Amino acid sequence: MPISMRNVSLRDVSQWGNALSMADGLVLTDNIDHAFMSQGPVCQNFIVMALCKKGEASYTVDTRQLSVKPGDLMFVSERHVVNNYKSSPDFECMYILLSTEFYHSFVLNVKNVSSLLIFSMNNPVVTLTPHEILVYTNYYQTIRMKMADEQHHYRTSLVKALLLAMFYDMSNVIWRVEQSDVKTKKRADELFAQFIRLLEENFRTERRVSWYADQMNITAKYLSEMVKQVSKRTPNEWIDSYVMLEIRVLLKNTTKSIKEIAQAVNFPNQSFFGKFFKEHMGISPSEYRKVDN
Repeated sequence: MPISMRNVSLRDVSQWGNALSMADGLVLTDNIDHAFMSQGPVCQNFIVMALCKKGEASYTVDTRQLSVKPGDLMFVSERHVVNNYKSSPDFECMYILLSTEFYHSFVLNVKNVSSLLIFSMNNPVVTLTPHEILVYTNYYQTIRMKMADEQHHYRTSLVKALLLAMFYDMSNVIWRVEQSDVKTKKRADELFAQFIRLLEENFRTERRVSWYADQMNITAKYLSEMVKQVSKRTPNEWIDSYVMLEIRVLLKNTTKSIKEIAQAVNFPNQSFFGKFFKEHMGISPSEYRKVDN
């Protein structure tokens, strides 16, 4: 009898253990062990970053066998399938789980988005130094404390600022590991990284998958297959994601008019821009600008 795959959301996670949640986009907990106890694969719609404190666990991500021990930092991007989870009775992790939308709400630019993404796919488990363990632990405890203070008028902004600072400290881990990483990357990983680099530089003016494929001297079909294989998303989804992130940043952090923003991201007219934005966000650009995030 085939085993069906379960979809797990942040709303589900917020009910487990001693979880603290905020805005349906962020959850901190040190106990999601029983979330994976049922048989069968789990597809999560959020990003996971977790530091193992004690014990051991093993699992697969998209059939790739992984294991964690104390001092290991684990990453799992959204839309990947976790299966075959096993852990020791004393297993403990400090989990930070967040939606992609929430992540986009505090990062400053598209390069910040892609660096963690690409790194986590190539390095889903990283052993931290004693200093890095202390840094992660301090951030986790401070963020959790601020999330619990629901009377703080600037609670959401403060938590996002702490997460951004934590991101930069974790980016230093990325830099350290990449300096010593001499492994030969698989072809799909190389193409995905090349595609993301091209996208970072050109998404404001180029939204055609065929254009990116031409720059890489491969077919659009092959590019789509490789990107989907590595990231579980299509090139079009990545292009739209980068464009939407840039639009949201411009709407929230500049005084540019809607027309000027449409021109900045190369839309033919304001009407088409508004339709594109509403399809992705459910509200108009002007309504989004008024929302207090």
